[in-house]
Amino acid sequence: MGWIGETVDSIKSIQIRQLLTQAVSLGMIVTSALIIWKALMCITGSESPVVVVLSGSMEPGFKRGDILFLHMSKDPIRAGEIVVFNVDGREIPIVHRVIKVHEREDTGEVDVLTKGDNNYGDDRLLYAHGQLWLQRHHIMGRAVGFLPYVGWVTIIMTEKPIIKYILIGALGLLVITSKD
Repeated sequence: MGWIGETVDSIKSIQIRQLLTQAVSLGMIVTSALIIWKALMCITGSESPVVVVLSGSMEPGFKRGDILFLHMSKDPIRAGEIVVFNVDGREIPIVHRVIKVHEREDTGEVDVLTKGDNNYGDDRLLYAHGQLWLQRHHIMGRAVGFLPYVGWVTIIMTEKPIIKYILIGALGLLVITSKD
């Protein structure tokens, strides 16, 4: 009969109690993941404690597909640090190095200028129209560690959504047909 026939028979034989048990288990897994994410946000002080490098602008230090771990403390940002920041009008955060720090005399606040290690010029062309510096609220966090190549899973699922749907469907089928 084959694997597909066995899977169809397995789905037909599922009882309502078993289905509810599996749905609750799946809900607990999703809830646990969200709780872990929120806990990491609190611990690191960053709205996104983990990001994936999406371009080659930071090579050779960080390559496309590397995962960065972020932390945001109250310490002043210094030139040479690698930060992840959001720009008004763009959804995707950017990972670049701070090349200049400018302290405002009137307020004492620090503004920064960034640049990708593999780019020729600074990032002022990436900032919002008329913006010359990044303020503290633009910065999501500082890179404190990285895991090479692991982020490729995210990149592939973003660039080829069919793979994401196949994976989700296969995992859903696995949950539904499991006998435990």
